[in-house]
Amino acid sequence: MNKKRYALSTSTIVAASLFLSGCQLLTGYQKIDEAESAKAWVGKIQPVAGEVNIACVGTYHCEIVQIDKTLVVSPDNHEPVNPQIVASLPSYKGAATPQMSIEMTPLMSKNSIKIVPLAASSMPGLTNYYARVMPAKREVHVNFYPENNMGYVERFAMIHDFADAGTYQLRAYQKKSSEKSGSLLDTASPEPLCIDLLQGNKVQRRFCKQLGSEHQGEFVETGMVKAVTSASKPKTTTA
Repeated sequence: MNKKRYALSTSTIVAASLFLSGCQLLTGYQKIDEAESAKAWVGKIQPVAGEVNIACVGTYHCEIVQIDKTLVVSPDNHEPVNPQIVASLPSYKGAATPQMSIEMTPLMSKNSIKIVPLAASSMPGLTNYYARVMPAKREVHVNFYPENNMGYVERFAMIHDFADAGTYQLRAYQKKSSEKSGSLLDTASPEPLCIDLLQGNKVQRRFCKQLGSEHQGEFVETGMVKAVTSASKPKTTTA
């Protein structure tokens, strides 16, 4: 029997509530699908052999605020907590056709953490970063901003064994429900926010916000649906 696992997560909603009456909706959830074009401003991750890259995508803005016990990006001013962990600033090479190049010195130890500036986020004045770490089991804390509003933040945390080097993404999106009861509450409430952990292009884990009474406000890890193919047994006939 599969047991649900719960992400270490909390959420803070200052400007609005998840449950709204009448025709009001959280506009941020309506914009999440549009934010899938985030690939245009997330930039290109520059992998380093033997290292793990961790990025977040899918909302107006997101930031990796903590890895293990190391604070990475401040949730208050949205800037790196320690300038020494930021990869060297971009430099331009060539006069005719300048290209941006970031110094990617390999990490020195298992506990080393570097963050790399990717590009401007969808919120003016903010920058998106991705993190570089060595393969290991990590606790990662990420703040997602579904609305163009710094007062509304979804705080998410998980523990994952990043055993294999490569690129991992925490992607937020609005879960589409295939079943609608048609009740006023269902039509007035937004679909839950979900976060997928992707390794390369493959979803490894999935967490969805719970709107029910038992675990309301929590991100609950859901079981991944796996296609099971079984050889059909030939029917036996009796004379």
